[in-house]
This record gives sequence, C-alpha cells and structure tokens, in this order.
Amino acid sequence: MASAIAAGDGRRRLQVALGVRAYAIHIGPGLLDDPALLRPQIVASQVLIVSNETIAPLYLARVQATLAGYHLGSVILPDGEAYKDLTHLNLIFDALLTQRCGRDCTIVALGGGVVGDMAGFAAACYQRGVAFIQIPTTLLAQVDSSVGGKTGVNHPAGKNMIGAFHQPRAVIADTDTLNTLPPRELAAGFAEVIKYGLIRDPDFFSWLERHSTRLCAREPALLAEAIARSCRNKAEVVGADEFEAGQRALLNLGHTFGHAIEAGMGYGTWLHGEAVAAGMAMAADLSWRLGWLEAAALERIRRVITAFGLPVDPPAELPAARWLELMAVDKKVQAGVLRLVLLRGIGAAVVTADFPAGHLRATLDGCLQAAAGVSSTASRAPAGE
Repeated sequence: MASAIAAGDGRRRLQVALGVRAYAIHIGPGLLDDPALLRPQIVASQVLIVSNETIAPLYLARVQATLAGYHLGSVILPDGEAYKDLTHLNLIFDALLTQRCGRDCTIVALGGGVVGDMAGFAAACYQRGVAFIQIPTTLLAQVDSSVGGKTGVNHPAGKNMIGAFHQPRAVIADTDTLNTLPPRELAAGFAEVIKYGLIRDPDFFSWLERHSTRLCAREPALLAEAIARSCRNKAEVVGADEFEAGQRALLNLGHTFGHAIEAGMGYGTWLHGEAVAAGMAMAADLSWRLGWLEAAALERIRRVITAFGLPVDPPAELPAARWLELMAVDKKVQAGVLRLVLLRGIGAAVVTADFPAGHLRATLDGCLQAAAGVSSTASRAPAGE
C-alpha cells in the first residue's frame, strides 16, 4: 500500500510500495531545481535526458543545471502521439549507442506521457534494462502515465501494444510546469483524475465535482491536492498488482473505447485524455444499459466530465463496425473474449466480459447517434426496454 502523503513547503511525497523496486513520487513547485531530489537517483556518471521539441526549450536547461557535473546527453523527439512508434524509439537507442552509454547509465524522461512511455521503454530494453527517472510536465503524466512502470509505443493496429513493465527510480512532478500547459492539455489530464474517483474513490469524485471550476482555473493548492490524491490511488493499486494480473486493470476505465478512438481517428487527432473521457462516458452508458448504474449516476458522470471541458460523445464519423474491430485489439482481450471495465456505481468498477453483445452495440449506436445530433429516445434507453 502507498504510504501517507506528507506536506511541507507546498511539497508532498508519496511512496510506491514495490519491495526492492519501491520509489518516491515528489509533488510540488520548484522541484526541477532541487538537486537533492534528482541527483541521488542517478546510478553513475552517464545521463541521457529524453525530451521533445515543445518541452526542451522550456525546461531542459534547468534540468541540465541541476545535473551539472554528470556526463550529460540529450535526445529531442518530435512532439505528439503520432510519433510514439518504433521508428522514433530508435532515436533514443541511437543516442545511447552514439554516446556509448553503459549499463549503469540513467535515462531521464522530461515531458508528457509520450516522452515518459518511450524513454521508459528504451530504458527497459537498452542492454536489457537501465535506470530511468520520470519528470512529468503535463497533468496527465503527473497523475497517471509516469506512475506504475507501464512503458511502450503504439502500433497502427493498436495503442500501447508494444511495451514492457519497467519501474522508474523516482517520479518528480513539478507543479510549476503546469503553468505553461495549454488549456486543452490541462483538460485532457483531468480525464485521468476523474477516473480515480469513478473506479475506487467516490469521495474524491464528489470533491472534484465541487471544485471543478477552481481546478480548471489552476488554483495551485487544489491542483496539488488533486495530483496527490490521484497518485495515492494509483500507487495503492500498483502496489497491490504491479503486473496487471488483477485489480490494476481497473485503471483502464474508458481506455478500451478511448484507444479505439485514438487508433480509428489517427493518433494525435484526439488527445489521449479526450478519448478516455468519451470512453468513460460510454462505459457508464453501457453500465446503465446493464442495469448496474442508475440513470442519475450516468448523468452525473457526464456532467462532471463536461465540467472539466472534456467530451462525453465519441466521434460520429467512426462507424460501429469499425469500433468493434478496434476494440478486439485490446490487452484485456482473453481467449478472444473482450473484457471491459464497467461501473456498478460511482467508485465501484469491475473488469468483466459479462455483457450481451447487443448491449454493447446499443451503447455504440446510441452514443454515435448522440454525437451526430440525432434525437432519439430509443438511443438513450436501456436495451430490451
């Protein structure tokens, strides 16, 4: 289980309890400039910093100054989900080999979820595994992708289908970096925050509901609280199920639908958080059609997602048949059977294959009709009624 969050000077520290792979998550302002957080996690003298074209001009020099005295190298990736593939992963390997990095080198991921996933996957593979540190600079990365050790790249047929589990030595989430985050990226990050409330923390969901306006306005204390509570939820799940043999799959609420949106529309057209937001609304819709979720809860979920500037309807141009094709390429498929994360209430998620195909098709048809602006009572009624 995760240890208690300790506050001091606006900073919080959370431990991910994974035995010999345990590590700390540091949350707060000004962390990029604190050598006491970063330098003890460096294994030896060689460090490769992986960033992208957007983040490097903002923060690379500060991290380099914090690591003055080490043998530093860097690789700057193009920015965007469209570049999260094996071709661009090789840019990291090229830099590691060109700079003759040994097995005791450390890779530092400076950026959002794409940078963290790619740098972490490179660290997992290079010379069969080297150390890496996560410095997430987006809300989505700070609350989700930087924590838990999931790394990987996309394939045209499916999101994150090529990857590995490889835990970081530390996560350093400097909340000041959110000040330069575009509004759309900030909103996308809130999708993963909302997810924690929906799957296991109804009190947190209610807290988000009350504070949505102030969180969207980036009030520092509230943002830090939202990040800390999100990380605590994820750390507890990961600590109990590091390799997703059971309950960790609950963290994928909305992701099967969301990954279909990302692959079907072309990676980068919808931001990951936007696709997950619509996917959570679709999962809630299916849960309601199964009789597991009350209509009032469904509407409450849609209202909260919307309050954070996120979509609740999928792209109308993606036909239902294509959805089913894309959803069949999902890591939760077992023996050819699609499993989904659904809700038996707010804060009560389950992973299940126990849903009739007709109910899933009714959700797809109903949500696509809503996205197209088609008003139909039948499209929003539970199957069989």
